[in-house]
Amino acid sequence: MAERMRGAVLVLAAGALLAACGQPVPPPPAAPVLSSSAPAPSAPPSPAGLAALKPCELLSATDRSTAGLTSLGEEKTIGTARACDWTEPGTFGVTVTLAEDAPLASLEIDKGTGKRVTVGAHRGFRVSDRRAGDGTCAVLLGVGQEASVQVDVTNTGFADTPLACERADTVARLIEPKLP
Repeated sequence: MAERMRGAVLVLAAGALLAACGQPVPPPPAAPVLSSSAPAPSAPPSPAGLAALKPCELLSATDRSTAGLTSLGEEKTIGTARACDWTEPGTFGVTVTLAEDAPLASLEIDKGTGKRVTVGAHRGFRVSDRRAGDGTCAVLLGVGQEASVQVDVTNTGFADTPLACERADTVARLIEPKLP
């Protein structure tokens, strides 16, 4: 036993001597850490579908120019849906509404005012009453089985429904590639 102790003292003395000479002393090996919990995700999951979109970011500066809009949009809520309003004073206004809980099939569309349309990969309806000539038009696009997006245009003075529909079609074409 004394011989063992002497050997251990010699090993410790040799280690101290090496450390004193500028030689690094290797650290003792680390014990492995065992964990029964799952690793934490590196990032929180991103929202899916329309929840990932911000309505006022659907029209870039270039898109707004193409649509004839010069002002930034203003966020609002319509019922439970998130929306954005753009107003071109003295000309027209556009509202884009993201209805996460209103599938296209659930929307009531008068057969006399609704026409089936396809914008990019999304099917929907263009809704206007040309006979009333009230300067309003909407393009409704289905997004999956559970949601829809609505583009509403109202001309100042409530006149020229065909022009309102041209504007609604333009905005729908601009935002459609950004939809899920």
